[in-house]
Amino acid sequence: MFRFSSSSRWLWILALLVLTLALASIAPPERTLGTNIRTVYLHGAWVWSALLSLAAAAGLGLAALVSRRPRWHAWSRAWGRTGVLLWILYLPLSLWAMQTNWNGLFLAEPRWRLGMMYAVVGLLLQLGLSLLPVVWASVGNLAYFLALVWSLTHTPQVMHPPAPAFHAGAVLIRLTFLVLTILLTLMAWQITLLWVKKEPQLQEG
Repeated sequence: MFRFSSSSRWLWILALLVLTLALASIAPPERTLGTNIRTVYLHGAWVWSALLSLAAAAGLGLAALVSRRPRWHAWSRAWGRTGVLLWILYLPLSLWAMQTNWNGLFLAEPRWRLGMMYAVVGLLLQLGLSLLPVVWASVGNLAYFLALVWSLTHTPQVMHPPAPAFHAGAVLIRLTFLVLTILLTLMAWQITLLWVKKEPQLQEG
């Protein structure tokens, strides 16, 4: 069976990232924010790809706990690491979007504080899970994702609009945001496959 090398995966990651940035740079402007909306596209798509990665980690973790399959625990750990990595990297994108659209950094914004808190907690969690038996990755990723979703639904939005791309009237804006999310999720998949190479349970057989 043909297998991609780690260097090939890094090339895929780079290519998908470049394609994402290129598409974001020519994304359609919006009536109110003009071309500054492009930073919002990128920021929002990045957040959604992180959430989808964390959802995959939680779903695989739940399935692994029910089925008691070690391989699924390992996949949950790999996806969890990717999701937290993307979640941490979205924070500087959020600052960029703030600066371009608000002409300043509003660090007291509840969604920003929530993102920062879960970035720190997620990093510490993944570091801790790397020292524990793989079954704990499923437990930790499931608990982390459920807590994050609960926090997102219970955190007020002061200056942060609720999913503006999804509520946009223009079909082209929605389509652009969807394609950006798909590209970044494919990038997340390639990152996860790099983590998989470090999982002994997934190298057997």
